[in-house]
Amino acid sequence: MRVRFHGAAGEVTGSLHEVEAAGQRLVLDCGMLQGSPENERRNTDAFPLEPASVDALVVSHAHIDHIGRIPLFVKRGFRGSIHAQRATAALMPVMLMDAASIAEGEAMRANRRRRDGDPEVLPLYTRGDVDAAMAQVVAHDYDAAAEILPGVRLTLREAGHILGSSVVLLEADGRTLAFSGDIGPRGTPVLRDPAAIAHADLVLMESTYGDRNHRERNATVEEIGRILDEAWEAGGNVLIPAFAVGRSQELLYWLALHRERWQVDRWRIFLDSPMAARVLDVYRGHQDLFDDEARAAWAKRPDPFSMPNLHLAGSAEESMAINRIERGAIVIAGSGMANAGRIVHHLKWNLGRRQAQVVFVGYQAEGTLGRRLVDGARWVRIHGRDYRVNARVHTVGGLSAHTDQQGLLAWYGAIVDGEGRHPPVALVHGEDRAREALAGEMGERFGVTATLARPGTVLDA
Repeated sequence: MRVRFHGAAGEVTGSLHEVEAAGQRLVLDCGMLQGSPENERRNTDAFPLEPASVDALVVSHAHIDHIGRIPLFVKRGFRGSIHAQRATAALMPVMLMDAASIAEGEAMRANRRRRDGDPEVLPLYTRGDVDAAMAQVVAHDYDAAAEILPGVRLTLREAGHILGSSVVLLEADGRTLAFSGDIGPRGTPVLRDPAAIAHADLVLMESTYGDRNHRERNATVEEIGRILDEAWEAGGNVLIPAFAVGRSQELLYWLALHRERWQVDRWRIFLDSPMAARVLDVYRGHQDLFDDEARAAWAKRPDPFSMPNLHLAGSAEESMAINRIERGAIVIAGSGMANAGRIVHHLKWNLGRRQAQVVFVGYQAEGTLGRRLVDGARWVRIHGRDYRVNARVHTVGGLSAHTDQQGLLAWYGAIVDGEGRHPPVALVHGEDRAREALAGEMGERFGVTATLARPGTVLDA
């Protein structure tokens, strides 16, 4: 079994790994590059392998940096099967239709500005391309081994990152490859804890937070309560950039769980993301994947997604109306890195207000507006105009969907190879600073020399 690395190898987004096994070729993930405009322009580049040569694609989870180029992969010739956990299979069309709609809209606006003689601007892919890709999806349950190609056996285990997120186990040629996907922290609300993996001959492991540890989750939740109290006293709004899958649902869960203590009923809560609203329906349809506490919470009325002061802003007009509110609004909107989506418009209206609070609850990639705000920028440029940052900016790291350094070390430390030793490991999905720190800890603790995968790196299991 041989692995060749292509994407998320030295960076966080664009997950794409090639596996040769049992005489066939598979791809793990096919994600979109995100962050700076330069990064996003790379999404149109040719794939580093010929899509038509690939026999199957396995998806770890439904975040766009892991699935965002699948329709393009199919459009350019991939005809194999696409394998995903069943909740991931339900989330994929929601996420990809939104990405296609954005791409179509951007192309339409660019063509309106096109000068005579300029070539037509085409979207990365269309909603029709998404439909074509979804026809190739095969859904799997957790822990149900399946032969997806002759001589290649797939098992998906719980990763605890978002609904349906999976650790991918591939068995072929007498060897086992474990691909972590993205690993969530233990104790994440709604989700079950990541499954322990007992055996692998090679591990591909994410390293997003390989250089740091998160705050204890209860302390983080208490911090959210304090921020809400401060915001109410200051007389402003609270803006929370959040991805449509994962953090948006967790935030609603915490608001419902602490409804009385945080006096949540005094706020108007807006989930300003049509995609996030559709994701709520997917969550409702997969409650069997929730942890015990969450299943109990959803059995009550109202459930966390049905609070009486929760408003789902579907139309653009409903979203724009929120900006007429100067105080008392909690606005949860995408994108989570504030580099696109409706949150950008809310930031334009609120960043200059000293009474406003901006709360980041997830990783902010280099080159994004979110990263500039987290790093303390006093001025930011949005849609060609400069805005002063008077609002108070908070980073609430304890709600990250990724586990921290200690969590990664504990997850890897449970894995042994056929000889009872810790297996070789390649670190992906992380910036170099995080990967180097994690590799150093792994060497000291487990006696392994972790590979810092680069595009083109090849490893044999």
